[in-house]
Amino acid sequence: MHLKIRHRTEYRYETPVRYSIQELRLTPPSTAGQHVDKWKISTPIKASSSIDSFGNYCSVFVQESPYTSMMIEAEGEVHTHDAFEFVDDAKAVSPYYLLQQTNLTEPTDEMMDYFAYSLPKNNSVEQVLKLAEAVQGLIVYSPGQTNFATTAAQSFAMKSGVCQDHAHIMLALCRASNIPARYVSGYFFAEESPNLASHAWIDFCSDIKKGIWTSVDITHACLIDARHIRLAIGRDYYSAAPVKGVRSGGGGEELSANISIAQLP
Repeated sequence: MHLKIRHRTEYRYETPVRYSIQELRLTPPSTAGQHVDKWKISTPIKASSSIDSFGNYCSVFVQESPYTSMMIEAEGEVHTHDAFEFVDDAKAVSPYYLLQQTNLTEPTDEMMDYFAYSLPKNNSVEQVLKLAEAVQGLIVYSPGQTNFATTAAQSFAMKSGVCQDHAHIMLALCRASNIPARYVSGYFFAEESPNLASHAWIDFCSDIKKGIWTSVDITHACLIDARHIRLAIGRDYYSAAPVKGVRSGGGGEELSANISIAQLP
């Protein structure tokens, strides 16, 4: 598919923000399953670019003049095709590092007991997809019930969440089963599901020695395909977030995000 993506994030504040730092992971890589034809990020002031420890494109900008609103836009075109395996390069983070839980993924005893019969015995695609189906079957997709700070344990307790929560629970259970797993942020194209345009899933390491990772969409309990566009990978949402920052001042914050994905001829 040839897809055109536009992602707009707008912040408004009650009082002027005096100082802020924004960190963006809004540039998709050209990798297995996708080729980026063109991509542009627009920020209030010039951003500096780098590659982070996970190999993500990262942009950072600092605002030192007061402001009460801020707009960040990313747009471009990507060609996609079906692919669900990814091979690490020589500089990649060790899969063993991705066995560690984080504050967002730490499982509870209740979670481990509930999924005991679905936990993978090995890192085969069949076993991990069986777990994805169990997570999807329990956690009802319910926008508005959780937010970026909701933990896997909290989502499990509520039995509801969104793709981010599905991913965090899946990471918790894979890592507890001694299978390295990482969070993937990205986009999902489906004309009938515009609320899934911003999406998240996981990679699990299917061959540690060769650094091969297989991508699983827990919300759809399937391997990823040409509908998925990868943005960034990390230990959890926080380390792969498309937009995050810290600020001084501003009072209350109102955030609006709009993502549109269109298929081109």
